Amino acid sequence: MRDGRPPRLSEIPAFTEYMATGWDVPDRTPPVVAGAAEAAAAHRARLAEALPGRTIVLSAGEAPVRSNDTAYDFRPDSDFFWITGCAVENATVVLRDGHPTLYLPPPAYPGDPRFFTDARYGELWVGAAPGLDDWARALGVDVRPLAELTEEVTRDDEVARTLAELRMYKDDWEIGQLREAVDRTVEGFAAVVREIPAAIKGPGERWLQGTFDRYARAYGNGPGYATIVGSGRHAPTLHWVRADGPVLPEELLLLDMGVEVNSYYTADVTRTFPASGRFSPAQRQVHDLVEQAHRAGLAAVGTGRRFSEFHHASMEVIARGLADWGLLPVSVDEALSDSGQQHRRYLVCGIGHHLGLDVHDCARVPREAYQDAIMAPGMVLTVEPGLYFHAHDLTVPPELRGIGVRIEDDILVTPEGSEVLSRALPLAADGLEKWMAAAQQM
Repeated sequence: MRDGRPPRLSEIPAFTEYMATGWDVPDRTPPVVAGAAEAAAAHRARLAEALPGRTIVLSAGEAPVRSNDTAYDFRPDSDFFWITGCAVENATVVLRDGHPTLYLPPPAYPGDPRFFTDARYGELWVGAAPGLDDWARALGVDVRPLAELTEEVTRDDEVARTLAELRMYKDDWEIGQLREAVDRTVEGFAAVVREIPAAIKGPGERWLQGTFDRYARAYGNGPGYATIVGSGRHAPTLHWVRADGPVLPEELLLLDMGVEVNSYYTADVTRTFPASGRFSPAQRQVHDLVEQAHRAGLAAVGTGRRFSEFHHASMEVIARGLADWGLLPVSVDEALSDSGQQHRRYLVCGIGHHLGLDVHDCARVPREAYQDAIMAPGMVLTVEPGLYFHAHDLTVPPELRGIGVRIEDDILVTPEGSEVLSRALPLAADGLEKWMAAAQQM
């Protein structure tokens, strides 16, 4: 021991020699989701057809630093995963005329001092780590050490836009993954609803947020985005992810949650429940209007219709309802005009978005190929109208202040029209009360 300090193990020949021997080979099977390699190959073919002759370089990225020398969990870049099916930190893929070469950082095995010194790639630190040959067999692509990479990783706007446009149309494998994500999310809702009485007694919103996140991590990769749990006056806050308040027994509880399955496809579902199990007249009044807007939006989703149609359909119902309640300072027509939009005071966000590997999928697509595009089979999207009456909004009558309601479903566009993937959750207030009671008896 030098100056009272323990020696560096890597500098002790006897120790490094001893650590190099006596190890069996663990199971190093790569964690590739069934069907992911085949789907990635099909995705690469679509990309090569869209950008013929291009050399495309994409990186998986690395986990962001949480603090000092600790990092958040790694999740691969969505575009990278879409064309590789691989989830390795700092990996890079090069597509030359559609032919992939995957460059990976080699793990450190016994015999290499990094085996016990490298906290990122040493197998003693991270557990059984597939080697390059393992990944090559699992993915059916050429895999080489990252050190051999000569191309520079740059973010090409045309490539990013093309990938986003291609990802708007899900294939059968992707749709299957999204169905699984939605089904798991519905199960997660039931798990959360069962915990509402416990949350009321003390732990509050964060207990319910943790309940869903635990479920998502146990039955998938984790939550697809920061879970939103808003009780009472927190419900009108669009992204109430702090979830640090109480669950109030006589108030509404807004739950916006989605399970991301192991293939990284995520659901995005919202329901608003009465924490007591029964809607009050004022709460039901708001919920019923949002439900009407939601059903109008769902009816406007289908093959051959413009993506923005469901937005306008839902907004018209909202505007007319607010006018009936005397909450619009102008006529409905004035509010719905591009120079008005006064009804949006209570609904400043959009009504829906594409869904897939990202909760707000295909975000790099220009407006003309997104909101102005015609819906087609294979698109998966959300419809999510709401009304958000903040407790400090003096334009709202006192009995409605502090009420926030959102209803969100995940929808597959089909050749015949559309399919609501999250239809297992009721829409109407009566149905939600019954579903909630049944879930709490399980």
